[in-house]
Amino acid sequence: MGMSEFYDPKEMNDEESIRVIHRYLDFGGNFLDTADMYGVGRNEMLVGKAIAGRRNQVVVATKFANVRGPNGEFLGLRGDAQYVKECCDASLQRLKVDVIDLYYQHRVDPKTPIEETVGAMAELVKAGKVRYLGLSEASPATIRRAAKVHPIAALQTEYSLWTREAEAEVLPAVRELGIGFVAYSPLGRGFLAGQFKKFEDIPADDYRRINPRFQGENFQKNLDLVKKVEELARSKGCSSGQLALAWVLAQGDNIVPIPGTKRVKYLDDNMGATTVRLTPDELRQLDAILPVGAAAGERYQATSMKAIDRST
Repeated sequence: MGMSEFYDPKEMNDEESIRVIHRYLDFGGNFLDTADMYGVGRNEMLVGKAIAGRRNQVVVATKFANVRGPNGEFLGLRGDAQYVKECCDASLQRLKVDVIDLYYQHRVDPKTPIEETVGAMAELVKAGKVRYLGLSEASPATIRRAAKVHPIAALQTEYSLWTREAEAEVLPAVRELGIGFVAYSPLGRGFLAGQFKKFEDIPADDYRRINPRFQGENFQKNLDLVKKVEELARSKGCSSGQLALAWVLAQGDNIVPIPGTKRVKYLDDNMGATTVRLTPDELRQLDAILPVGAAAGERYQATSMKAIDRST
């Protein structure tokens, strides 16, 4: 996402982004996650360019549902059957692939029954355009309804040391149903990696400047929590980002974190997390530092929080 929009747009560089993707593949990584809304299609084209000639090395995931206007404006959500099929065809063209490995509904459309949406997605599977289906930020009730229409392979939801709400109901539900869990923003949009020491560290046109957790008193409160994570990381001989990713990896074999970066140095740091093993005592320490609900502020602005499916 950050390669094409939202995070420090002035630093976007497609050539460097492709180098990052290639380095990730050379490391042995194989899962690339994008969406049609990132850069209003631009990110899918970037991913398509990066995987040209290496398609057999990659599991490609993309998403639909967030409607964007010609100038990038957000126009709402759509999950109707016609839109599902139109979006899939457009994504296939931009990615320059014959089939999408994992196709997500990015946000649940409250105006369209999930049965209609997933039914249309299932038709894409039958047509050979999509291999597996996923949902993003869906509630347990919605997931259960969707799974009755067609098997759901993955649920993508924000999950990290400072966003642990999924532990209450969502994680138990997907485990019960045999659905994989894809954890986005596992580094708290860079905060848990220690990228920001003061508000002014956030670039002027960066989306995070309007994120509640980066504003006012919330910034300092969250920074104080991250400092404790950094102390534990130093004692363990790893970075705070590696510690945060190792924590997510330690929460279960069905959980796959997808840290995003557009710089090689951060990619290298992220990949180093795979060698970090946390002891039961260290896990208890992290639970004590950042229990559920510890982070100050909502994870999105009010308008974006309304797009989160909270049905019970």
